[in-house]
Amino acid sequence: MKKLIALLLLCLLGSSACASVRDSAGPAAETRKETVLTAQDVPGPEIIQKPIAFSNVRRRLMREYARIHYGEEMETIVPRAVVVHWTASDSMEGVYRFFYPEEQPKLKNGTLNVASHFLVGKDGTIWQLTPETALDRHAIGLNWCAIGIENVGGADGKEDLTEAQLEANIRLIRFLHQKYPTITWVLGHYQQDEAMHTELWKENIKGYYHGKIDPGPIFMQGLRDGLAGEGVKFF
Repeated sequence: MKKLIALLLLCLLGSSACASVRDSAGPAAETRKETVLTAQDVPGPEIIQKPIAFSNVRRRLMREYARIHYGEEMETIVPRAVVVHWTASDSMEGVYRFFYPEEQPKLKNGTLNVASHFLVGKDGTIWQLTPETALDRHAIGLNWCAIGIENVGGADGKEDLTEAQLEANIRLIRFLHQKYPTITWVLGHYQQDEAMHTELWKENIKGYYHGKIDPGPIFMQGLRDGLAGEGVKFF
């Protein structure tokens, strides 16, 4: 158990999802009802609503996180980028349970738990975990302006995301870009080094950084090809 907790915290401090999460006790069944949402204003892919805990506690922790890292309190973002991740896990439910709590007391520089806005399964199923404009903790330096998409896979650093996930990400990002014209960038989590040299990067904590490899260059090239002509920029 101590080893599992240590591994989870290592992933948390990197602001990304962790793989080794067992399907232990999770949220009550009544809070996990799934419904299908199709946006009325902008046509998009089928998205299953699967919200994580989102109360005044999470809102308070968002404001605290923003105050620490950006020098101002905020709960919502104006999306300017989409950051694509992998979960380093083959268990969608395990990742969901890991994201579900609002707070992780063992985290440094704010105790807001990590989470992304969307989670995509191996078969291309898209789940929405938080509102698109919520300030989620998924990518250091970018949380103030970025929507996060997690993809189930990447255990042990293996580039094993599927074609179905690629197509789902393309449809989802195209939908988000149409809905939020302020989105101009799409990047992989591992491309944070390049993002540091753009207007996207904002981080007040000196030295607060963790190297990343997800979701890998193969997947990002697939997104670049699939979104050619969409009007978004890639590194």
